[in-house]
Amino acid sequence: MNTESGSATPATIAANNAVKDLLDFDDTRAFDDAQRGFIATLDPLVITDDSGRVVWDADKFEFLNKSAPETVNPSLWRMSQLHSLHGLYRVIEGIYQVRGFDVSNMTVIEGSSGYIVVDPLTSAECARAALELVCRELGEKPVTAVIYTHSHADHFGGVKGVVSAEDVESGATRIVAPSGFLEGVVSENVYAGNAMNRRAHYMFGQRLSPGATGVVSTGLGLSLSGGSVTLLEPTDIVYETGQELVLDGVRFEFQYTPDTEAPAEMNFYLPDLRALCMAENVSHHMHNLYTLRGTQIRDAIAWSDYINEAIQLYADRSDTLFICHHWPVWGNEELTEFMESQRDLYRYIHDETLRLAAHGHTMHEIAEIVELPESLATRWSSRGLYGSLNHNVKAVYQKYLGWFDGNPATLHAHPPVAASERYVEFMGGAEAVLQRARASFDEGDYRWVAQVVNHVVYADSDNVDARELQADALEQMGYQAESAPWRNFYLTGAKELRHGLSTEAAGLGTSDVLSMMSTDMILKYLSIRLNGPEASGHRMRIALHVTDTDERRILELTNGVLISTPIDCSGETDAELSLSRARLGAISLGAASIDESIDAGTAAVSGDRELLSTLSSLLDTFPQNFPIVTP
Repeated sequence: MNTESGSATPATIAANNAVKDLLDFDDTRAFDDAQRGFIATLDPLVITDDSGRVVWDADKFEFLNKSAPETVNPSLWRMSQLHSLHGLYRVIEGIYQVRGFDVSNMTVIEGSSGYIVVDPLTSAECARAALELVCRELGEKPVTAVIYTHSHADHFGGVKGVVSAEDVESGATRIVAPSGFLEGVVSENVYAGNAMNRRAHYMFGQRLSPGATGVVSTGLGLSLSGGSVTLLEPTDIVYETGQELVLDGVRFEFQYTPDTEAPAEMNFYLPDLRALCMAENVSHHMHNLYTLRGTQIRDAIAWSDYINEAIQLYADRSDTLFICHHWPVWGNEELTEFMESQRDLYRYIHDETLRLAAHGHTMHEIAEIVELPESLATRWSSRGLYGSLNHNVKAVYQKYLGWFDGNPATLHAHPPVAASERYVEFMGGAEAVLQRARASFDEGDYRWVAQVVNHVVYADSDNVDARELQADALEQMGYQAESAPWRNFYLTGAKELRHGLSTEAAGLGTSDVLSMMSTDMILKYLSIRLNGPEASGHRMRIALHVTDTDERRILELTNGVLISTPIDCSGETDAELSLSRARLGAISLGAASIDESIDAGTAAVSGDRELLSTLSSLLDTFPQNFPIVTP
């Protein structure tokens, strides 16, 4: 080993050069399409919040104007260059997009009296800046409707940058979303929010510096904006395909596509404009069937089938296709071919995984075997720049067959630390492992170095030599990765091995998400926070009265779980707790305690107050920066 940190090894240089030979880098059609219809942008594109804090700075990515360096996969560099283009673009007359102001696009459709905004970015500050650019170039008009195509934060979080709660309450603005939207938002941002937010910092490279040895993009867009994530409740829900709405004089036909790229998602067609919005169900790369930040497995066959349904319903009636990330596709033949290739991509991954599983191959074996046919593999829109073929195959396997590979030897394996201690002992001790691993590093076998040295790190996290070697291996794997999330995971892991955990909070949910949660959603999260082993020796029944909504529940602590039941199932109770839904939400999220609320007069109790104190003491507080690459 003689390569300095930050440099590409000969093995990495060779791997990246091989990509140049595999793909057609002379094909510049994507750059032409991504710049087509450009109207204007902000220069510099730096967006701040009310305190002056920068929440979006596209100028940090100016380094992408150069040729691909040795430390970045050239395919990923090319896509990152496409992501770096920004501004207001005319899609067709009446449809415009602001791209490069966040990880996602904000689409603006001209209505009879105002603008219909589709997917108002991740944060209010960026959405506001995007709308101001629209109004500056196209004319000042009110926002008469907002469409959330699906339940991910980068498609609703900026809504208060384009409309206010008062606009919605007065009926001046309608908000349209697919059925299951709020449930999807809460599931990802609250129920699994703490773990998912921590992992999202790895996936999106949020603690890496932009540059040739750091983050070059997310694969889906340049970066996530760092502003205020907001939410307003939908006024109109799309339940089924074929449902039609007229928004500000514009006719919409909706296609309901649940369990595709998001649990709640929809496409829509504009018959008078012969334009089709495919939300995030197609994109100019391979998407995720499983996302590394951690979500429910996505249904590959449903995803493929819904794309096929959209082809049958809309393709021959469309001249333009636009999406919520990346650039549009123009021309009936072109958009049909694009959709067909995306349909076939997810179907191929699905079918090949199950075919090989039927031959007895395991998840990890299948992920190494499956290769796309050349007709797909050489298409830029099938490349694993965000999702990857390897982890998407594993997602299909997991959906159908779960984590167990059928081998009884893996059924009850030791957990990481216990297994690592045994591995290191069997292999002759830490120094013997590191000596052999250094030789593997020099041979360019970084996957093996990362795998085997991880045992040394987990057996002794204070072993500096192991941490450095592990970081060096992860760094080279990051430099070779075509998938931006893979690169960001590798490089973030290397950074934390070298420098330790960041003290920056990962964040959990938003006050707007909390305000949209039903009482039962809030109580489900409260039950997630209950420490089951510590609670198992306690029993209690508490009558809960949510005063502002006049809802009543019985909370029963039994067998280490907290069960919520409607009041008509009540019997005798040990205490009664009365408080507002907002206060209940604050307690559920850990922003307040039951005792503090009672003492402050924001909650009232009758009966045995000590039981409520006991319940409060049994609720876990989750660390937001738990270790990932160390035990």
